[in-house]
Amino acid sequence: MTRFATGLVVGKFYPPHAGHHHLIATAARACAELTVVAAPSRQESIPLDLRVEWLRALHPGVRVVGVHDDHPIDYGSADAWDTHVAVFRDAAGRDRFDAVFSSEAYGPELARRFHAVHVPVDPQRATVPVSGTAIRADPVAHWRHLSGPVRAWFTRRVIAVGAESTGTTTIASALAAHYRARGGVWADTRWVPEFGRELTARKMRARPDLPVADLTWDRDDFVEVVTEQNRAEDEAAALGSPILFGDTDAAATAIWERRYLGSTSPAVLAAARPPDLYLLTDHEGVPFEDDGMRDGEHLRAWMTGLFRAHLATLGVPVLELRGPHDTRMSLAVAACDALLDKGWSLAEPKKPRS
Repeated sequence: MTRFATGLVVGKFYPPHAGHHHLIATAARACAELTVVAAPSRQESIPLDLRVEWLRALHPGVRVVGVHDDHPIDYGSADAWDTHVAVFRDAAGRDRFDAVFSSEAYGPELARRFHAVHVPVDPQRATVPVSGTAIRADPVAHWRHLSGPVRAWFTRRVIAVGAESTGTTTIASALAAHYRARGGVWADTRWVPEFGRELTARKMRARPDLPVADLTWDRDDFVEVVTEQNRAEDEAAALGSPILFGDTDAAATAIWERRYLGSTSPAVLAAARPPDLYLLTDHEGVPFEDDGMRDGEHLRAWMTGLFRAHLATLGVPVLELRGPHDTRMSLAVAACDALLDKGWSLAEPKKPRS
């Protein structure tokens, strides 16, 4: 392909998908310097800074800039074109390029206004048969066309929380196995273990002479827990299916910090991120199993009450799980299916005037 000194790609990237990445990669190979302008309107649901972050991560050799463009779209209006191109020029920092790459019908006019050659890239969507419209309508059907960070943003997150030995690990792992068994896109369904147990094990190895009840905890420990829990959750979401299960999260860690230190620190509270659904495992009727890392059998009722009260303030749906495992699984699966059936409600982008 002809080698250009400078190239331009403009788009909404709502969301970025494999077709966009093919477009950008093709343009990057043809240009010494490529600028990508992400220019959505403010009414759209995915923040602009995230789109820019995602594109930069996947195209490290490309200059990616973002700008909001809230002007009406009218491809038949010279004034409308002037307005949009002015936005793109300001964002790109220049008014001339050697080539403009696009898959859209408006590509030739956009190129003309930048005094550039137009290079069409897969305008029939034959190489990558997907569009932002199709993904917004049904992300699950087009999951394979989304990169890890975008998948992580779309992933429905379901978090199991509860007092010690009430079945959070059991339910989170069992739900992940249930959805993996469905196959297809669901075969990659994952769950995230509780990092606090890993840290407890580390402390126990460092002080094998102490019973678990005598281990000491400080504020930095709980900051480490929420940092690592969030990191592991995001990593799993980027690699998994449209639903992810977690055994605890930062909001639950705040409860544990209160238990051990008497209060919750601002740093731990700030790390909390609302999931799509909480599963609260009740302690009633669940035998306490001392696995050598637990010391709070006498506190389980109090802890369940703390979780119930705290979750009620978060504005996130909460399903309390009681009874035997089969009952809990039936209730949880029904709630998760209902969550997925709701789909994803993304605001429509601005449409061209007809």
